Amino acid sequence: MLIAFVVSALVLGGFVVLWVVLGTPRGAAGGVLWTSRSLSIAAAFAVIGALGFWVSWALDAMLIADAVLIALIWLDATLAVRVDAAPGSSGLLPPAPLLVTRDPLAALSVGHVGEVTYRWANTSSRRARLSVREVRPDILGGTQPPRLVRVPGASATTDTGPVVPVRRGREVMGGFFVDSAGPLGLGRRRFRFELPWEVVVYPSLASVRLRASVAEALRRRDTGTKPVRQLGEGRLFESLREWVPGDDLRHIDWKATARRRKVITRQYEAERRQQVLLVLDTGRLMTAEVTAGAARIDFAVQAALELAYAAAQYDDNVGIMTFADGVQHFVAPERGRTGVRRILDVLAVVQPKLVEPDYPGAFRYLAARNRKRALTVLFTDVIDRFASDALVANVATLRPRHVPLAVTLRNPEIDAAATLRPATSRDAFRKAAAEELLHAREEALGHMRRAGVLVIDVTPQRAAQAVVAKYLELKRRGTL
Repeated sequence: MLIAFVVSALVLGGFVVLWVVLGTPRGAAGGVLWTSRSLSIAAAFAVIGALGFWVSWALDAMLIADAVLIALIWLDATLAVRVDAAPGSSGLLPPAPLLVTRDPLAALSVGHVGEVTYRWANTSSRRARLSVREVRPDILGGTQPPRLVRVPGASATTDTGPVVPVRRGREVMGGFFVDSAGPLGLGRRRFRFELPWEVVVYPSLASVRLRASVAEALRRRDTGTKPVRQLGEGRLFESLREWVPGDDLRHIDWKATARRRKVITRQYEAERRQQVLLVLDTGRLMTAEVTAGAARIDFAVQAALELAYAAAQYDDNVGIMTFADGVQHFVAPERGRTGVRRILDVLAVVQPKLVEPDYPGAFRYLAARNRKRALTVLFTDVIDRFASDALVANVATLRPRHVPLAVTLRNPEIDAAATLRPATSRDAFRKAAAEELLHAREEALGHMRRAGVLVIDVTPQRAAQAVVAKYLELKRRGTL
Protein backbone atom coordinates (compact mmCIF):
# COMPACT_ATOMS: atom_id res chain seq x y z
CA MET A 1 0.00 0.00 0.00
CA LEU A 2 2.85 2.42 0.83
CA ILE A 3 4.48 1.71 -2.51
CA ALA A 4 1.18 2.42 -4.26
CA PHE A 5 0.85 5.79 -2.54
CA VAL A 6 4.47 6.74 -3.45
CA VAL A 7 3.85 5.81 -7.07
CA SER A 8 0.62 7.78 -7.14
CA ALA A 9 2.36 10.82 -5.65
CA LEU A 10 5.07 10.66 -8.30
CA VAL A 11 2.51 10.31 -11.06
CA LEU A 12 0.43 13.23 -9.75
CA GLY A 13 3.62 15.30 -9.34
CA GLY A 14 4.51 14.63 -12.95
CA PHE A 15 1.04 15.68 -14.04
CA VAL A 16 1.38 18.92 -12.04
CA VAL A 17 4.74 19.71 -13.69
CA LEU A 18 3.29 18.92 -17.10
CA TRP A 19 0.30 21.16 -16.30
CA VAL A 20 2.51 24.08 -15.31
CA VAL A 21 4.76 23.75 -18.36
CA LEU A 22 1.96 23.37 -20.86
CA GLY A 23 -0.23 25.98 -19.16
CA THR A 24 2.33 28.79 -19.23
CA PRO A 25 1.03 31.79 -21.22
CA ARG A 26 2.45 32.05 -24.72
CA GLY A 27 1.79 35.17 -26.79
CA ALA A 28 -1.88 36.13 -26.86
CA ALA A 29 -3.02 32.81 -25.38
CA GLY A 30 -2.81 32.11 -21.69
CA GLY A 31 -2.67 28.92 -19.70
CA VAL A 32 -4.94 25.91 -19.69
CA LEU A 33 -7.40 26.02 -16.80
CA TRP A 34 -10.00 23.68 -15.40
CA THR A 35 -13.72 24.29 -15.06
CA SER A 36 -16.16 23.64 -12.25
CA ARG A 37 -17.34 20.52 -14.12
CA SER A 38 -13.85 19.01 -14.22
CA LEU A 39 -13.35 19.79 -10.52
CA SER A 40 -16.60 18.00 -9.69
CA ILE A 41 -15.46 14.94 -11.67
CA ALA A 42 -12.05 15.01 -9.95
CA ALA A 43 -13.79 15.12 -6.56
CA ALA A 44 -15.80 12.04 -7.54
CA PHE A 45 -12.59 10.26 -8.53
CA ALA A 46 -11.08 11.16 -5.15
CA VAL A 47 -13.96 9.39 -3.46
CA ILE A 48 -13.17 6.31 -5.53
CA GLY A 49 -9.51 6.59 -4.49
CA ALA A 50 -10.53 6.70 -0.83
CA LEU A 51 -12.02 3.25 -1.30
CA GLY A 52 -8.45 1.99 -1.80
CA PHE A 53 -8.25 1.26 1.92
CA TRP A 54 -10.80 -1.50 1.39
CA VAL A 55 -10.69 -2.30 -2.37
CA SER A 56 -7.28 -2.99 -3.83
CA TRP A 57 -8.01 -1.81 -7.36
CA ALA A 58 -9.70 1.50 -6.39
CA LEU A 59 -6.46 3.51 -6.13
CA ASP A 60 -5.25 2.28 -9.53
CA ALA A 61 -8.62 3.16 -11.03
CA MET A 62 -8.39 6.68 -9.55
CA LEU A 63 -4.92 7.22 -10.99
CA ILE A 64 -5.98 6.07 -14.44
CA ALA A 65 -9.14 8.16 -14.29
CA ASP A 66 -7.19 11.25 -13.19
CA ALA A 67 -4.72 10.81 -16.02
CA VAL A 68 -7.57 10.49 -18.51
CA LEU A 69 -9.29 13.55 -16.98
CA ILE A 70 -6.14 15.67 -17.25
CA ALA A 71 -5.71 14.62 -20.85
CA LEU A 72 -9.33 15.46 -21.59
CA ILE A 73 -9.00 18.84 -19.88
CA TRP A 74 -5.96 19.65 -22.00
CA LEU A 75 -7.60 18.40 -25.20
CA ASP A 76 -10.83 20.25 -24.45
CA ALA A 77 -8.96 23.50 -23.76
CA THR A 78 -7.00 23.05 -26.98
CA LEU A 79 -10.26 22.79 -28.93
CA ALA A 80 -11.62 25.99 -27.35
CA VAL A 81 -12.27 28.80 -29.82
CA ARG A 82 -9.41 31.29 -29.94
CA VAL A 83 -10.32 34.91 -29.23
CA ASP A 84 -8.58 38.12 -30.24
CA ALA A 85 -9.30 41.77 -30.88
CA ALA A 86 -8.02 42.12 -34.43
CA PRO A 87 -6.77 39.84 -37.21
CA GLY A 88 -3.09 39.06 -36.96
CA SER A 89 -2.60 40.72 -33.54
CA SER A 90 -1.37 37.45 -32.08
CA GLY A 91 2.06 37.70 -33.71
CA LEU A 92 2.98 34.52 -35.56
CA LEU A 93 -0.39 32.90 -34.91
CA PRO A 94 -3.03 32.99 -37.65
CA PRO A 95 -6.01 35.32 -37.15
CA ALA A 96 -8.29 34.11 -34.37
CA PRO A 97 -11.65 32.68 -35.46
CA LEU A 98 -13.47 34.81 -32.86
CA LEU A 99 -12.90 38.56 -33.05
CA VAL A 100 -14.28 41.32 -30.86
CA THR A 101 -14.72 44.99 -31.72
CA ARG A 102 -16.14 47.88 -29.75
CA ASP A 103 -18.51 50.48 -31.18
CA PRO A 104 -17.39 54.13 -30.92
CA LEU A 105 -18.48 55.78 -27.70
CA ALA A 106 -20.55 58.91 -27.34
CA ALA A 107 -19.24 61.71 -25.12
CA LEU A 108 -18.99 60.66 -21.48
CA SER A 109 -19.46 62.91 -18.46
CA VAL A 110 -19.31 62.41 -14.71
CA GLY A 111 -22.66 61.42 -13.25
CA HIS A 112 -24.05 60.21 -16.57
CA VAL A 113 -24.29 56.46 -17.22
CA GLY A 114 -23.32 55.63 -20.81
CA GLU A 115 -23.55 52.44 -22.81
CA VAL A 116 -20.97 50.48 -24.77
CA THR A 117 -21.60 47.75 -27.35
CA TYR A 118 -19.21 44.94 -28.27
CA ARG A 119 -19.55 42.86 -31.41
CA TRP A 120 -18.34 39.26 -31.32
CA ALA A 121 -17.88 37.63 -34.75
CA ASN A 122 -17.31 33.85 -34.74
CA THR A 123 -16.05 32.42 -38.05
CA SER A 124 -15.56 28.89 -36.72
CA SER A 125 -18.22 26.18 -36.78
CA ARG A 126 -17.98 25.62 -33.00
CA ARG A 127 -20.03 27.51 -30.45
CA ALA A 128 -17.98 29.78 -28.20
CA ARG A 129 -18.68 29.90 -24.48
CA LEU A 130 -16.77 32.79 -22.92
CA SER A 131 -16.18 34.24 -19.50
CA VAL A 132 -15.14 37.84 -20.16
CA ARG A 133 -13.32 40.09 -17.70
CA GLU A 134 -12.60 43.53 -19.08
CA VAL A 135 -9.88 45.91 -17.90
CA ARG A 136 -11.07 49.48 -18.40
CA PRO A 137 -9.26 52.76 -17.65
CA ASP A 138 -9.37 53.82 -14.02
CA ILE A 139 -11.65 56.75 -14.85
CA LEU A 140 -14.22 54.17 -16.02
CA GLY A 141 -13.97 51.92 -12.99
CA GLY A 142 -10.90 49.77 -13.77
CA THR A 143 -11.30 46.00 -13.88
CA GLN A 144 -14.90 44.89 -14.40
CA PRO A 145 -16.59 41.77 -12.92
CA PRO A 146 -16.72 38.69 -15.18
CA ARG A 147 -19.67 38.23 -17.50
CA LEU A 148 -20.75 35.32 -19.71
CA VAL A 149 -20.95 35.62 -23.49
CA ARG A 150 -22.27 32.94 -25.85
CA VAL A 151 -21.51 33.15 -29.58
CA PRO A 152 -23.01 30.46 -31.88
CA GLY A 153 -20.85 28.97 -34.61
CA ALA A 154 -20.52 30.89 -37.89
CA SER A 155 -22.45 33.87 -36.56
CA ALA A 156 -22.12 37.11 -34.66
CA THR A 157 -23.64 38.55 -31.53
CA THR A 158 -23.61 41.82 -29.62
CA ASP A 159 -22.87 42.39 -25.96
CA THR A 160 -24.04 45.66 -24.39
CA GLY A 161 -23.07 46.96 -20.99
CA PRO A 162 -23.14 50.16 -18.92
CA VAL A 163 -20.26 52.62 -18.66
CA VAL A 164 -20.13 54.56 -15.40
CA PRO A 165 -17.45 57.28 -15.34
CA VAL A 166 -16.07 57.77 -11.84
CA ARG A 167 -14.08 60.95 -12.47
CA ARG A 168 -13.12 63.27 -15.26
CA GLY A 169 -9.91 62.87 -17.24
CA ARG A 170 -8.32 61.39 -20.35
CA GLU A 171 -6.83 57.87 -20.59
CA VAL A 172 -5.74 55.44 -23.29
CA MET A 173 -5.63 51.82 -22.10
CA GLY A 174 -7.75 48.72 -21.79
CA GLY A 175 -7.94 45.04 -22.63
CA PHE A 176 -9.61 41.72 -21.99
CA PHE A 177 -9.05 38.47 -20.11
CA VAL A 178 -11.26 35.92 -21.85
CA ASP A 179 -11.70 32.30 -20.74
CA SER A 180 -12.92 30.22 -23.68
CA ALA A 181 -14.43 26.88 -22.64
CA GLY A 182 -13.97 23.73 -24.72
CA PRO A 183 -16.82 21.71 -26.25
CA LEU A 184 -16.86 19.22 -23.33
CA GLY A 185 -16.90 21.93 -20.68
CA LEU A 186 -13.93 20.34 -18.91
CA GLY A 187 -11.15 22.76 -19.83
CA ARG A 188 -10.83 26.38 -20.78
CA ARG A 189 -8.07 28.47 -22.24
CA ARG A 190 -7.35 32.00 -21.15
CA PHE A 191 -6.63 34.69 -23.72
CA ARG A 192 -5.32 38.14 -22.96
CA PHE A 193 -5.33 40.89 -25.57
CA GLU A 194 -5.43 44.66 -25.80
CA LEU A 195 -8.46 46.67 -26.88
CA PRO A 196 -7.55 50.20 -25.75
CA TRP A 197 -10.08 52.82 -24.80
CA GLU A 198 -9.28 56.31 -26.05
CA VAL A 199 -11.67 57.98 -23.68
CA VAL A 200 -12.26 61.50 -22.39
CA VAL A 201 -14.60 62.00 -19.45
CA TYR A 202 -15.93 65.53 -19.18
CA PRO A 203 -17.18 67.27 -16.04
CA SER A 204 -20.84 66.85 -15.24
CA LEU A 205 -22.81 68.29 -18.17
CA ALA A 206 -26.28 67.42 -16.95
CA SER A 207 -26.18 68.54 -13.35
CA VAL A 208 -29.28 70.19 -11.98
CA ARG A 209 -27.31 73.26 -11.04
CA LEU A 210 -25.95 73.65 -14.57
CA ARG A 211 -29.40 73.53 -16.11
CA ALA A 212 -30.74 75.89 -13.44
CA SER A 213 -27.92 78.39 -14.06
CA VAL A 214 -28.49 78.47 -17.81
CA ALA A 215 -32.27 78.69 -17.40
CA GLU A 216 -31.88 81.52 -14.90
CA ALA A 217 -29.59 83.40 -17.27
CA LEU A 218 -32.08 83.07 -20.11
CA ARG A 219 -35.03 84.02 -17.91
CA ARG A 220 -33.35 87.13 -16.54
CA ARG A 221 -32.29 88.14 -20.03
CA ASP A 222 -35.62 87.67 -21.77
CA THR A 223 -38.44 87.84 -19.21
CA GLY A 224 -39.86 91.25 -18.41
CA THR A 225 -37.17 93.15 -20.30
CA LYS A 226 -37.17 95.21 -23.46
CA PRO A 227 -34.09 95.56 -25.61
CA VAL A 228 -32.77 99.12 -25.39
CA ARG A 229 -29.95 100.49 -27.47
CA GLN A 230 -27.25 101.89 -25.25
CA LEU A 231 -25.24 104.65 -26.85
CA GLY A 232 -21.67 104.97 -25.79
CA GLU A 233 -18.04 104.61 -26.80
CA GLY A 234 -18.40 101.29 -28.55
CA ARG A 235 -17.38 100.71 -32.15
CA LEU A 236 -20.79 99.55 -33.45
CA PHE A 237 -22.21 102.23 -35.76
CA GLU A 238 -25.76 103.20 -34.78
CA SER A 239 -26.82 106.36 -36.68
CA LEU A 240 -25.91 109.88 -37.84
CA ARG A 241 -27.01 113.10 -36.14
CA GLU A 242 -26.14 116.77 -36.09
CA TRP A 243 -23.04 117.66 -34.16
CA VAL A 244 -23.47 119.56 -30.88
CA PRO A 245 -20.82 121.17 -28.70
CA GLY A 246 -19.11 118.58 -26.53
CA ASP A 247 -19.21 115.78 -29.13
CA ASP A 248 -15.94 114.09 -30.00
CA LEU A 249 -14.43 115.72 -33.08
CA ARG A 250 -13.02 112.34 -34.15
CA HIS A 251 -16.55 111.10 -34.84
CA ILE A 252 -17.44 113.79 -37.40
CA ASP A 253 -18.52 112.27 -40.72
CA TRP A 254 -17.01 114.71 -43.26
CA LYS A 255 -18.76 113.21 -46.28
CA ALA A 256 -22.17 113.58 -44.64
CA THR A 257 -21.17 117.08 -43.50
CA ALA A 258 -20.34 118.13 -47.07
CA ARG A 259 -23.50 116.57 -48.42
CA ARG A 260 -25.85 118.17 -45.85
CA ARG A 261 -23.86 121.40 -45.48
CA LYS A 262 -23.87 121.14 -41.71
CA VAL A 263 -21.66 119.31 -39.27
CA ILE A 264 -22.76 115.67 -38.91
CA THR A 265 -21.34 113.23 -36.38
CA ARG A 266 -21.49 109.46 -36.17
CA GLN A 267 -23.25 107.89 -33.19
CA TYR A 268 -22.11 104.53 -31.89
CA GLU A 269 -23.81 101.81 -29.91
CA ALA A 270 -22.11 100.35 -26.86
CA GLU A 271 -20.81 96.85 -27.55
CA ARG A 272 -22.70 94.12 -25.72
CA ARG A 273 -20.26 91.27 -26.26
CA GLN A 274 -17.60 91.12 -23.57
CA GLN A 275 -14.62 88.91 -22.81
CA VAL A 276 -14.78 86.39 -19.96
CA LEU A 277 -11.52 84.66 -19.04
CA LEU A 278 -11.49 81.76 -16.58
CA VAL A 279 -8.22 81.32 -14.69
CA LEU A 280 -7.75 78.14 -12.62
CA ASP A 281 -5.04 77.83 -10.00
CA THR A 282 -4.05 74.13 -9.95
CA GLY A 283 -1.41 74.42 -7.22
CA ARG A 284 -1.17 72.55 -3.94
CA LEU A 285 -4.04 74.34 -2.17
CA MET A 286 -6.48 72.96 -4.75
CA THR A 287 -5.47 69.34 -4.07
CA ALA A 288 -7.21 69.16 -0.68
CA GLU A 289 -10.22 66.86 -0.58
CA VAL A 290 -13.56 68.40 0.37
CA THR A 291 -15.59 65.20 0.22
CA ALA A 292 -14.60 61.61 -0.44
CA GLY A 293 -13.10 61.49 -3.93
CA ALA A 294 -13.74 65.18 -4.71
CA ALA A 295 -10.96 67.75 -4.35
CA ARG A 296 -11.24 71.54 -4.39
CA ILE A 297 -10.20 71.58 -8.04
CA ASP A 298 -13.28 69.52 -8.96
CA PHE A 299 -15.63 72.15 -7.51
CA ALA A 300 -13.66 74.89 -9.24
CA VAL A 301 -13.93 73.01 -12.54
CA GLN A 302 -17.70 72.65 -12.18
CA ALA A 303 -18.08 76.33 -11.32
CA ALA A 304 -15.94 77.35 -14.31
CA LEU A 305 -18.01 75.15 -16.61
CA GLU A 306 -21.32 76.60 -15.46
CA LEU A 307 -19.98 80.15 -15.81
CA ALA A 308 -18.80 79.35 -19.35
CA TYR A 309 -22.26 78.10 -20.29
CA ALA A 310 -23.95 81.15 -18.78
CA ALA A 311 -21.56 83.53 -20.57
CA ALA A 312 -22.17 81.72 -23.87
CA GLN A 313 -25.92 82.33 -23.43
CA TYR A 314 -25.17 86.05 -23.32
CA ASP A 315 -23.05 85.76 -26.49
CA ASP A 316 -19.85 86.68 -24.63
CA ASN A 317 -16.44 85.39 -25.67
CA VAL A 318 -15.10 82.85 -23.18
CA GLY A 319 -11.53 81.61 -22.69
CA ILE A 320 -9.53 79.74 -20.08
CA MET A 321 -6.06 79.52 -18.56
CA THR A 322 -4.78 76.95 -16.04
CA PHE A 323 -1.47 77.19 -14.21
CA ALA A 324 0.52 75.75 -11.32
CA ASP A 325 4.32 76.15 -11.35
CA GLY A 326 3.84 77.12 -15.00
CA VAL A 327 1.04 77.76 -17.47
CA GLN A 328 -0.52 74.44 -18.47
CA HIS A 329 -3.33 75.48 -20.82
CA PHE A 330 -4.41 78.68 -22.51
CA VAL A 331 -7.44 79.10 -24.76
CA ALA A 332 -8.09 82.60 -26.05
CA PRO A 333 -11.67 83.86 -25.58
CA GLU A 334 -13.98 82.63 -28.34
CA ARG A 335 -17.63 83.03 -29.06
CA GLY A 336 -20.41 80.45 -28.91
CA ARG A 337 -20.26 76.67 -28.90
CA THR A 338 -16.71 76.55 -30.25
CA GLY A 339 -15.36 78.42 -27.25
CA VAL A 340 -17.35 76.32 -24.77
CA ARG A 341 -16.18 73.08 -26.42
CA ARG A 342 -12.52 74.09 -26.19
CA ILE A 343 -13.01 74.99 -22.53
CA LEU A 344 -14.63 71.59 -21.96
CA ASP A 345 -11.58 69.87 -23.45
CA VAL A 346 -9.34 71.70 -20.98
CA LEU A 347 -11.57 71.14 -17.95
CA ALA A 348 -11.73 67.41 -18.70
CA VAL A 349 -7.99 66.90 -18.21
CA VAL A 350 -6.87 69.58 -15.75
CA GLN A 351 -5.41 68.12 -12.54
CA PRO A 352 -3.89 69.77 -9.44
CA LYS A 353 -0.21 69.44 -8.55
CA LEU A 354 1.57 69.49 -5.21
CA VAL A 355 3.63 72.56 -6.10
CA GLU A 356 3.57 76.23 -5.24
CA PRO A 357 1.76 78.20 -7.96
CA ASP A 358 3.82 80.70 -9.92
CA TYR A 359 1.53 83.75 -9.76
CA PRO A 360 4.00 86.28 -11.26
CA GLY A 361 4.74 84.05 -14.25
CA ALA A 362 1.08 83.24 -14.82
CA PHE A 363 -0.07 86.86 -14.77
CA ARG A 364 2.80 87.97 -17.02
CA TYR A 365 1.73 85.30 -19.49
CA LEU A 366 -1.88 86.45 -19.21
CA ALA A 367 -0.97 90.10 -19.78
CA ALA A 368 0.96 89.20 -22.93
CA ARG A 369 -1.77 86.95 -24.38
CA ASN A 370 -4.96 88.84 -23.52
CA ARG A 371 -4.90 92.62 -23.95
CA LYS A 372 -8.63 93.16 -24.41
CA ARG A 373 -10.68 94.18 -21.41
CA ALA A 374 -12.13 91.07 -19.78
CA LEU A 375 -13.87 89.80 -16.71
CA THR A 376 -11.00 87.69 -15.34
CA VAL A 377 -12.33 85.08 -12.91
CA LEU A 378 -9.60 83.49 -10.79
CA PHE A 379 -10.45 80.25 -8.95
CA THR A 380 -7.99 79.84 -6.11
CA ASP A 381 -7.65 79.83 -2.32
CA VAL A 382 -5.82 81.85 0.29
CA ILE A 383 -4.44 81.07 3.74
CA ASP A 384 -3.22 84.34 5.21
CA ARG A 385 -1.86 87.72 4.19
CA PHE A 386 1.80 86.70 4.10
CA ALA A 387 1.38 83.31 2.42
CA SER A 388 -0.82 84.94 -0.22
CA ASP A 389 1.26 88.07 -0.88
CA ALA A 390 2.19 86.92 -4.39
CA LEU A 391 -1.43 86.20 -5.23
CA VAL A 392 -2.72 89.49 -3.83
CA ALA A 393 0.01 91.55 -5.50
CA ASN A 394 -0.43 89.99 -8.94
CA VAL A 395 -4.21 89.79 -9.13
CA ALA A 396 -4.36 93.50 -8.33
CA THR A 397 -2.26 94.24 -11.45
CA LEU A 398 -5.30 93.37 -13.58
CA ARG A 399 -6.82 96.71 -12.64
CA PRO A 400 -7.82 99.00 -14.30
CA ARG A 401 -7.72 97.32 -17.73
CA HIS A 402 -9.64 94.22 -16.60
CA VAL A 403 -12.35 93.42 -14.08
CA PRO A 404 -10.74 90.89 -11.68
CA LEU A 405 -12.98 88.51 -9.75
CA ALA A 406 -11.36 86.13 -7.26
CA VAL A 407 -13.36 83.05 -6.27
CA THR A 408 -11.89 81.54 -3.09
CA LEU A 409 -13.10 78.30 -1.55
CA ARG A 410 -13.68 78.20 2.18
CA ASN A 411 -12.99 75.18 4.36
CA PRO A 412 -16.29 74.09 5.98
CA GLU A 413 -14.45 72.19 8.73
CA ILE A 414 -12.61 75.32 9.85
CA ASP A 415 -15.85 77.30 9.79
CA ALA A 416 -17.54 74.65 11.93
CA ALA A 417 -14.64 74.58 14.39
CA ALA A 418 -14.72 78.37 14.73
CA THR A 419 -18.42 78.38 15.64
CA LEU A 420 -18.18 75.38 17.96
CA ARG A 421 -19.08 75.85 21.62
CA PRO A 422 -16.11 74.19 23.36
CA ALA A 423 -16.89 71.48 25.87
CA THR A 424 -13.28 70.52 26.65
CA SER A 425 -9.92 72.25 26.65
CA ARG A 426 -9.08 70.45 23.38
CA ASP A 427 -12.18 71.97 21.77
CA ALA A 428 -11.19 75.39 23.05
CA PHE A 429 -7.74 75.14 21.44
CA ARG A 430 -9.31 73.98 18.17
CA LYS A 431 -11.76 76.89 18.23
CA ALA A 432 -8.98 79.40 18.89
CA ALA A 433 -6.84 78.00 16.05
CA ALA A 434 -9.78 78.06 13.63
CA GLU A 435 -10.63 81.66 14.53
CA GLU A 436 -7.00 82.67 14.00
CA LEU A 437 -6.93 81.03 10.56
CA LEU A 438 -10.19 82.69 9.53
CA HIS A 439 -8.93 86.09 10.73
CA ALA A 440 -5.72 85.73 8.69
CA ARG A 441 -7.73 84.63 5.67
CA GLU A 442 -10.10 87.59 5.95
CA GLU A 443 -7.12 89.93 6.19
CA ALA A 444 -5.80 88.61 2.85
CA LEU A 445 -9.22 88.90 1.22
CA GLY A 446 -9.66 92.41 2.58
CA HIS A 447 -6.34 93.42 1.04
CA MET A 448 -7.58 92.19 -2.35
CA ARG A 449 -10.87 94.05 -2.00
CA ARG A 450 -9.03 97.29 -1.16
CA ALA A 451 -6.94 96.80 -4.30
CA GLY A 452 -10.12 96.80 -6.40
CA VAL A 453 -10.53 93.06 -6.78
CA LEU A 454 -14.03 91.61 -6.53
CA VAL A 455 -14.04 88.65 -4.14
CA ILE A 456 -16.44 85.73 -3.72
CA ASP A 457 -15.55 83.68 -0.66
CA VAL A 458 -17.87 80.66 -0.47
CA THR A 459 -17.85 76.98 0.36
CA PRO A 460 -16.92 74.69 -2.55
CA GLN A 461 -20.48 73.39 -2.86
CA ARG A 462 -21.83 76.92 -3.46
CA ALA A 463 -19.06 78.13 -5.77
CA ALA A 464 -20.89 77.48 -9.06
CA GLN A 465 -24.13 79.12 -7.96
CA ALA A 466 -22.34 82.14 -6.49
CA VAL A 467 -20.06 82.83 -9.46
CA VAL A 468 -22.91 82.61 -12.01
CA ALA A 469 -25.05 84.94 -9.88
CA LYS A 470 -22.17 87.43 -9.64
CA TYR A 471 -21.64 87.31 -13.42
CA LEU A 472 -25.34 88.03 -14.03
CA GLU A 473 -25.20 90.92 -11.57
CA LEU A 474 -22.18 92.45 -13.32
CA LYS A 475 -23.90 92.11 -16.69
CA ARG A 476 -27.05 93.76 -15.38
CA ARG A 477 -25.12 96.67 -13.89
CA GLY A 478 -23.02 97.12 -17.03
CA THR A 479 -19.74 96.75 -15.09
CA LEU A 480 -18.11 94.79 -17.91
